[in-house]
Amino acid sequence: MPRPLTVLAGVAAATIVAIAGAACAPRSQAEPGVLLIEEKEQTASFIRNFNPLVEVGDLRWPALRAMYEPMFIYNPLDGTYVPWLATASAWSDDHRRLRIELRRGVRWSDGAPFTARDVTFTFGLLERFDALDLRGVGEFIEGVTAVDDHTVEIAFRRVFLPGFYYLAQQPIVAEHVWKDVPDPVSWANPHPVATGPFTEVTQFETQAYRVERNPHYWQLPERPQVKAIRFLAFPGNEQAAFALVSGEVDWAGSFVPAIERIFVARDRAHHHYWFPPIDGGVLLYANTTRAPYDDPRVRKALSMAIDRDLVVEVGMYGYTRPADATGLNDAHARFRDPAAVAAGDWVAHDPARAAALLDEAGLRRGADGFRRLPDGSPWRVTIQVPSGWSDWVRATQVIARGLRAAGIDARMKAHDFNAWYEQVQQGDFALAIGWAEPYPTPYGYYRAMMSPATVKPVGVAAPENWHRFAAPEADALLRALEATADPAEERRLTAELQRLFVERAPAIPLFPGPLWGAYNSARFTGFPDAADPYAPLSPNLSPQALLVLTRLVPREAAP
Repeated sequence: MPRPLTVLAGVAAATIVAIAGAACAPRSQAEPGVLLIEEKEQTASFIRNFNPLVEVGDLRWPALRAMYEPMFIYNPLDGTYVPWLATASAWSDDHRRLRIELRRGVRWSDGAPFTARDVTFTFGLLERFDALDLRGVGEFIEGVTAVDDHTVEIAFRRVFLPGFYYLAQQPIVAEHVWKDVPDPVSWANPHPVATGPFTEVTQFETQAYRVERNPHYWQLPERPQVKAIRFLAFPGNEQAAFALVSGEVDWAGSFVPAIERIFVARDRAHHHYWFPPIDGGVLLYANTTRAPYDDPRVRKALSMAIDRDLVVEVGMYGYTRPADATGLNDAHARFRDPAAVAAGDWVAHDPARAAALLDEAGLRRGADGFRRLPDGSPWRVTIQVPSGWSDWVRATQVIARGLRAAGIDARMKAHDFNAWYEQVQQGDFALAIGWAEPYPTPYGYYRAMMSPATVKPVGVAAPENWHRFAAPEADALLRALEATADPAEERRLTAELQRLFVERAPAIPLFPGPLWGAYNSARFTGFPDAADPYAPLSPNLSPQALLVLTRLVPREAAP
């Protein structure tokens, strides 16, 4: 039988009590000027891997957020691009060539000059090794040429205006280091040479590591003011929240239950958080390569068996809102199509309609009350979720409870993050809770959800489209979006994509992801917040964390 809601609530309450009790623990002696950050992955032990070109997993936090830098940084709060390793860009009249001016005076952390050759070399690596081309730039760029030491020109195979986002945020690596690496896909890059503010790994143990300032950083001596950053291993959200509440961590980006009561109220002068719902959406992914999940009626029925209000209340502590059927987060509110939202009634909690759809799909209840597959065999459903992500775990418990009430023999299975991530990428799941990547416009979201170009065979790692869904009609709309610079046409095409998504239900939106961010300003000042939104507060975003790391000031050095 499903766990009663009172038990779920009791588990959450026990978590709050345990974390709140941590506030009485003594604060460890922190070294002045050293920023303590809670890592995104939440792992029991660290593996030394600073390769910025590979997919997340064992990759360490600083590689993409403190060491290797892009040409521009997209700020989702205002939709602008912040010049970084580049200072300017310009399209040709036909939008088939993009010229980028690089910043002068930048050096790698070993003192070698940064030039256009490093940019062309990086994109050459992506062309030679498909596993490194995580953004799929090989699909739309023809070549990258160094015009001179500080200018590159990128030629496009076709007009592809969204390509600027993918190119702008590509981390750049040093040609003089990487040209001799035989296999850049498997290389752990234990001693990184990078252009970022923090590059010197002076300590690395399985439970903690430390990275100090780049002695040749291009913004010195003004920035960074932080001397070093240090990371502690936390196996789950509870341990990370414990460290934040007790003052062991200065900057964190994980879920904290009842944060006003257990964190902010204990030191209102220094304890702050900011959770805007502008991260990628959180969805229930159904593997559409497997029956019965290839049937949109089944996916919609699963959705209607979920009480999203309860998921948000119990799992997410009300930090976000239930998703509508478009799946768009609040950063894309200006694109949301009212007609698509109205048509997406399958996100409403409606057990009766869910039951009718399942009956129609041939998934009828057996004598034991649970539904059977059309061939009469038991339909057993496992929902995979990363262990230690306590918010997602509780949300999944609520979801499984709703499915069981609809006669679906559903249960949750929690895996270590790396194991879960490998399974969803490889398509080794039936149902799984997962995220959608955030993009500047809905183009990237709907491409990842429905484009045949993003579908990988089961067993081949997919950076997106884990559910393996293809709607050929989506590609025509996406191609039209790629070529338009007209805002009205962009909104029209995006509305068509929303209606297609609502009709097919390729994945099941649950809620917009809150962009977790909390900090303790007792030792450092300059964190962004709603009053000073120069960047997202969350340390989880790459490369946006660079905007924050270069603005923080140790309190003893603050004016």
